[in-house]
Amino acid sequence: MEKPDVIVIGAGIVGAACAHALARAGRQVRVLDAHLPSASAAGMGHLVVMDDNPAELTLSSHSLALWRSLAPQMDTGCAYRGCGTLWLAANAEEMHAAQEKQARLTAHGVACHQLSTQALAQAEPALRAGLAGALAVPGDGIVYAPNAARWLLAQASAGRIQVEQAQVVALEEDAVRLADGRWLCAPQVLLANGIQATTLCPELPIRAKKGHLLMTDRYPHTVRHQLVEMGYVTSAHHSEEPSVAFNLQPRPTGQLFLGSSRQFDCADQAVEPAMLARMLQRALTYMPGLADLNAIRAWTGLRATTPDSLPLLGRHPWRKNLWLAVGHEGLGVTTATGSAQLLAALMTGSAAPFDANPYRAERFVQTLCHA
Repeated sequence: MEKPDVIVIGAGIVGAACAHALARAGRQVRVLDAHLPSASAAGMGHLVVMDDNPAELTLSSHSLALWRSLAPQMDTGCAYRGCGTLWLAANAEEMHAAQEKQARLTAHGVACHQLSTQALAQAEPALRAGLAGALAVPGDGIVYAPNAARWLLAQASAGRIQVEQAQVVALEEDAVRLADGRWLCAPQVLLANGIQATTLCPELPIRAKKGHLLMTDRYPHTVRHQLVEMGYVTSAHHSEEPSVAFNLQPRPTGQLFLGSSRQFDCADQAVEPAMLARMLQRALTYMPGLADLNAIRAWTGLRATTPDSLPLLGRHPWRKNLWLAVGHEGLGVTTATGSAQLLAALMTGSAAPFDANPYRAERFVQTLCHA
């Protein structure tokens, strides 16, 4: 590739999806990745429609539709499964919240239905007795993000995507400088390297949110759906204090993937026994049988979050050749496809698939200028 049309910085799930979408739009794309720890490797790979605000609902539901369209083409290593999500209500108050969630999703065309206490017990017998019910969202799914990212990068025809292991250390108008001293040029540069983005653009309003994850040994057929407590949304977005919530995923291997925890501005990626114990204790209140299972691995990852929990998608406010696809927090895997389709449209001058304004970096222009 002599000179690419676009340089994409980051080969995680968001960068890979953007490169894939740009290549499909006819662009020659060079992807640079430093092989630093990424959210793609640390995330659960839960493909979930979220509705904390209308923009989040639009982006996540559009992205889920794109994932479902890709699923028949993906290889087995991507481990896509349409397992659906059960949002668990522990009491009448949470069941009311589940009903409100159902109304919002239904109004947006997302299929979902309620499960009574009895129906939930039949659907997932391993859950404790006495839960008030659940909201089932059957169109949600799971995917193994590292392999999905590699698959997306491999789909381009005519050599339209070139991937190189290289660390970008500086950005100029139409060029990037690498750690080895080389300069690479392109008319457009797309920043899609998650939490690492602020090393190149310190003005971006991105903070780190640390999360713990745990994987069990193989226990096939223990759980069939992704299980998430209704309190997850409050834990994820409405407090800056360290928090935990029950979030359990059945992997195609028969293993169980357990989350979640959140700690703001914690860059230390070491596993913290106290936080892990708190997360596990929360999980046991929903699924007591977890106490009898063997855990084989625990690790952490850093989510890149913005002040309003929406990603930065679009042109940088004053670096005119720089485009942004960062700040996806815990929804990077889910919203990679929709983010990529939107960026490809904006960068090629095509019609946007949905309103881009809620995601533009200009919404934080005062913060950016101050930085």
